[in-house]
Amino acid sequence: MRTNTTKLKTATNRCNNYRSAFIVITILFFMWGFITCMNDILVPFLRKVFTLTYFQVMLVQFTFFGAYFIGSLIYFIASIKKGDPIDKIGYKNSIITGLLVSAVGCLLFYPAASAHIYGLFLFALFVLGLGFTILQIAANPFVAILGKPETASSRLNLSQAFNSLGTTIAPVAGGYFVFHYFATRGAPLLNAFGKPVLTDSGTVISAGGIQVPYLLFAGIFFILSIVMRIAPLPDLENTEPARKNAGALKYRHLRLGMLAVFTYVGAEVCIGSFLINYMHELVGFPEILAKSYLAFYWGGLMIGRFMGSIMFNNAAASIRKWLYMISAAMFTFGIIFFMVWVESGFTFSFINVIPFLLFIFLNIGAFYIGKASPNKTLSVFALFCIVFLAAALLTIGMVSVWALIGIGLFNSIMWSNIFALAINGLGKYMGQGSSLLIMAILGAAFIPLLQGSIADSIGLHLSFVVPVFCYAYLVYYGMKGYRPKPVTERLAIPVKIETKMHS
Repeated sequence: MRTNTTKLKTATNRCNNYRSAFIVITILFFMWGFITCMNDILVPFLRKVFTLTYFQVMLVQFTFFGAYFIGSLIYFIASIKKGDPIDKIGYKNSIITGLLVSAVGCLLFYPAASAHIYGLFLFALFVLGLGFTILQIAANPFVAILGKPETASSRLNLSQAFNSLGTTIAPVAGGYFVFHYFATRGAPLLNAFGKPVLTDSGTVISAGGIQVPYLLFAGIFFILSIVMRIAPLPDLENTEPARKNAGALKYRHLRLGMLAVFTYVGAEVCIGSFLINYMHELVGFPEILAKSYLAFYWGGLMIGRFMGSIMFNNAAASIRKWLYMISAAMFTFGIIFFMVWVESGFTFSFINVIPFLLFIFLNIGAFYIGKASPNKTLSVFALFCIVFLAAALLTIGMVSVWALIGIGLFNSIMWSNIFALAINGLGKYMGQGSSLLIMAILGAAFIPLLQGSIADSIGLHLSFVVPVFCYAYLVYYGMKGYRPKPVTERLAIPVKIETKMHS
């Protein structure tokens, strides 16, 4: 009896530690979601300040997400030569390192704005991206192993939902800080012709519009690093012996998963990055209104991820799942609408709200078709994205705008499902596999750059054909590419290892 009681207490303590760890990590997901989406505010801001073409301004996303590739590549090479770095320093220290590097990246925005040099902005984004790379490599598998493998997708969707909460708030709060609240703090910024840079409403933009928000972000990251240092996180270690090789690459479903991540993040960032300019040029919306619609695009990811965390949780009863999902969707929608209403006076009307509500119920129907299967749901959602893009390409005006915004709901579960499917069964190669998947975020650097080049050539409207090909591949990965195939250690890439004698 005493033995059973001891085991029960041990299990309870472990559960509490896991819950505490999950809460702390979820806060990190929120923060890097917020700051990543700030890039969508930087794109129109820097385009005005430096009079850039679409190709040139997409260097913002190229530099930021290119840092993911370089940072992950360094991690991958280190894992081959010296063994998995996370196994050596632990998840906790890895996350703290990522937070500190991210804080430094935010601080660099101050001299970049003072010097008025586009290259310095790109360097600051690169350093910030390196910090986020470390966070992504450590935090995603950490969440995945905080519980049963079969519910990993549910946990990742829940964390990603709070990541999307950050991306939803960023267009509204970030846009307000950059273009309004801090816009008049300091000397006015001048464009290439020596004239003050103005918002669409005629407000003069100053360096403080960028400097102050990013100084606040740096402070938050420093505080979070202290919280992580004192937080009681469980010490999760891989019990399998690590090997100094590129063994993760022998898993076919991981290799194909890398391409799935590449295409998914590329398509998602393309739409988010061009949406404000699309609404401004093709519909005539000023920035203050366009950023409110952008909040619905990123908010769609949050709604879908909250529903996904419920759908992929095997512990929930079937009937309750749908009630919980509908309740979560309506509550989250209410938060988004209230937020944009308070900030910009966004009205509850047919053209502003009803299309999005219809998309939510269409999204619930897509979950029903997916039958709580991560791979099947991925394919179904990708098909819906293709349909919405076709509608956007074949129409103009608000129909086209809402078609693009609706894609956010169907992007929602893609990252979590791809990641969970791709690292399934990697064992001792979990950290290495995670670094390879984060490396594939390079798609968010190249694909928007490709669309920017096409937009300069044939126009912004028709350039949205680029994401169609991305979602077509995701249909394939969800249908066939995710399936693990038997592997043997002989397929691992050999690496020369120095053997030392121990007494």
